[in-house]
Amino acid sequence: MVKRLQYMDKLSKLMNTDDVKIITGVRRSGKTHLIKSFMDELKRSNVPDENIIYISLETGKYRHIQKDTQLDEVIYDLVKNNKGKIYMFFDEIHRVNNWEEAINSYRVDFDSDIYVTGSYARVLGGINRTVLSGRYVTVKIHPFSYKEYLDYYKEKGLTIDITTELKLFEEYLIYGGLPGHLKYEGGDEKDDYLLDVYNSIMLNDIFDLEKITSTDLYRKLIEYVVINIGNLFSVNSIKKYLKSEGRNSHPDTIMNYILYATNAYLLYQVKRESIKKKEVLKTLEKYYVVDIGFYNLLISDEFRDRGFILENIVFLELLRRGYEITVGNIAHNEVDFVCKKRRNKIYVQVSESLLDVKTREREFKSLELIQDNYPKYILTMDGYDYSRNGIKHMNILDFLKDENI
Repeated sequence: MVKRLQYMDKLSKLMNTDDVKIITGVRRSGKTHLIKSFMDELKRSNVPDENIIYISLETGKYRHIQKDTQLDEVIYDLVKNNKGKIYMFFDEIHRVNNWEEAINSYRVDFDSDIYVTGSYARVLGGINRTVLSGRYVTVKIHPFSYKEYLDYYKEKGLTIDITTELKLFEEYLIYGGLPGHLKYEGGDEKDDYLLDVYNSIMLNDIFDLEKITSTDLYRKLIEYVVINIGNLFSVNSIKKYLKSEGRNSHPDTIMNYILYATNAYLLYQVKRESIKKKEVLKTLEKYYVVDIGFYNLLISDEFRDRGFILENIVFLELLRRGYEITVGNIAHNEVDFVCKKRRNKIYVQVSESLLDVKTREREFKSLELIQDNYPKYILTMDGYDYSRNGIKHMNILDFLKDENI
């Protein structure tokens, strides 16, 4: 299995700090594998096995633990004879009621370094109103990047020439980066796996936790958003769609339903920004799905938009690289992504190809209107370089593998 070096490096830098490390992300994105890999690194650095405690709240051994006092009984028994620093790992901690009180007590009572995971954003939802306020750091984990996807096949011994890489990229565009689908060879089995994950998110991370009774309405709304990734949305446009399907819903309900999907890391909302005025616009926004496999699962082949698929893939890569992202607006022209990280900024346009002259002029025009010196990129599948006026044109595969951008 691929070592998630980006996340391993971050955990290494956070190791032995007093803060609780909260590892969060969509279901099946690799949180459990990450902490087990980190535990292996601790053992290789001569940390005694008895000083590494791993509690998975999904296993039969610990599924009886539903509240903090039950967790206390297990932990205090495990550490009673230990000496030296204790490394504690709690998988799916949000299954325990009042878990924040328990975790904070271990932080106070023991010489400990604590890591917890949770697949639902509610693990963070009310944390700032608890004893852990100001005493935690988050590590958000995503499905495999394209580079990690290639690394997986390299570790299997596959020689990757340009023909093989293009074939793997096409598979990545269909099935996405959830690590679990890689153990299946056939497309039907991969689809079944993705459907299982999608339904698990719906059932366990949304319906059960949010007490949703109108499950058919909810599924219809979210599927509509997913299959229209990259398009501008408003609550009213979604309301009109639902009405056309014979389903009425209040705007507040629509907003809450979408919020639940973003809390479960199924969707990401991206606001629009006026580039000239440097302010976030209050009307219209875009949504992208956490893994492109879900998009392809929900939409028929003939209706798939390759341009939006590529745009979603680039968005997820920018997110992995730590950028805060908005959709740019300048003189009624759109810039796909305005990306900020600390004091740095880049602008990114995504298109399948610039071979068509009208498309080329449209994509360059938006960036040429921006009067600053921050880097500007146009990413396509073209092999020819159309760079001009300081705007760099790159092949998308080259961008996805170049982590310095």
